[in-house]
Amino acid sequence: MRILLPTGSATVAIVKAAAERFSDRYETDVAVTGEIASFLAPADLRVLLVAGDYDMAIVSGMCTASFADIERETGVPVYRGPRHAADLPLVFSVLDRVRLSKTVPADEFLAQTRREEAFRQVALREAEAEADFIVRGVKIGGGSRMKVLAEIMDAHKRDDLPADVRRFFADGADIVDLGFGFDAAPGDVERCFAALADIEGPLAVDTQDPSLIAAALFRADLVLSLHEGNIPAVGEAVADAGAAAVVVPRERTLPENLAAAQDAGIRCLIADPLLQPVGSGLAASLSGFMEVSCPLFFGAGNVVELLDADSSGANALLAGMAHEVGAAVVFTSEHSDKTTGSVAEMRRATEMMALVTDRPYPKDLGLDLLILKEKRRRREPPLEYGGIMDAHPAADEIVYDPLGCIRIGIEGDCIVAVHKDRAVRGRRWEDVFYTLLENGSLSRLDHAAYLGKELFKAELAIRYRRSFEQDGPF
Repeated sequence: MRILLPTGSATVAIVKAAAERFSDRYETDVAVTGEIASFLAPADLRVLLVAGDYDMAIVSGMCTASFADIERETGVPVYRGPRHAADLPLVFSVLDRVRLSKTVPADEFLAQTRREEAFRQVALREAEAEADFIVRGVKIGGGSRMKVLAEIMDAHKRDDLPADVRRFFADGADIVDLGFGFDAAPGDVERCFAALADIEGPLAVDTQDPSLIAAALFRADLVLSLHEGNIPAVGEAVADAGAAAVVVPRERTLPENLAAAQDAGIRCLIADPLLQPVGSGLAASLSGFMEVSCPLFFGAGNVVELLDADSSGANALLAGMAHEVGAAVVFTSEHSDKTTGSVAEMRRATEMMALVTDRPYPKDLGLDLLILKEKRRRREPPLEYGGIMDAHPAADEIVYDPLGCIRIGIEGDCIVAVHKDRAVRGRRWEDVFYTLLENGSLSRLDHAAYLGKELFKAELAIRYRRSFEQDGPF
């Protein structure tokens, strides 16, 4: 296969090195078309293609020009390469089995292709897996994926419980757990579950009070938690309702309480050996998970909530620990601002673990939990220039745009910019900015630069689920 690689003088060394690495697979011609590869003009590409006999051309993924006419004229397909020349080896490594896109940069296209294949594999394995039992259509245990149980604490105090439950399911929860504190009454429990009558997914009740458990059994699919203190009072009712139950140790051991739950007639049992937080016996508590034969409950949320560290990495590591001990259900929560997003993070982590069954490590899966850090740093060539000057400090005194100020905020997953009682809403900062520009909402260059900074900061806040304050630090 003969490939044309047009590039710029700024990146030619990187492109040639990548081509040399794969010279045993491909015959590659590297052609310099100017200083910057992304400035390639269709006419220049035509000259190169006509002069050679190529099977394809791979242009910079940063090119914005259309090469459709050149393709039709020369008969040579023109594909988008990666946006950064340093990613060319990744493209060459799959070029013999993956057809690149003619419109999407190769690094983005390949990442999306791998992601889609990873999700397909997760779904396929789940469909084929045998389970220990099924809770409202959700497989538990056996060879199925670890299921994410998300807790809503003090469910009876929520202003819009159905919306909260739907959000958790949308974020990837397999089961949503309604927790009730000591101030809850049976009527509160009945009201909460009745409000969720149109919710199709599995729901759990989280309380140790027998009267509250009984009040939930008309809808609850899972009960958290049973032990020797409440099994005598409510065990048979749980069994009669056909609900599954999580069993914990208390004064009696976990095996003893599991046996009591079985004697009460409960057929679908999940054992919770009680994972301890860091500093309270986390490592030691893991040994308890090796001593139980029925499906296991892994309380990761109790660890993450009591750890001042970013939740994404903590959730990934805890999901890995849960995978190693054979857990069937992983508990997570979003009780604090620092754990916001944990449901989606834990779902992604369980999907990663579902893909690790035929791999030694959970890496290069097509799915990851890398949010702020990069998997690989790009090594771009240094900038070239004739002279340089130090930037001057920004002026202390602000010159306001005569057209008026613009207030920026975020609503859900949208950026909102308000100018003179008229709002512009969008998901991307550049869409909001250019709409403001087009409708005559700004007139000064310094104001435009400021708005670009603040709008992009708002987009980052949405992307990383952080709070946003105009003029405040990110």
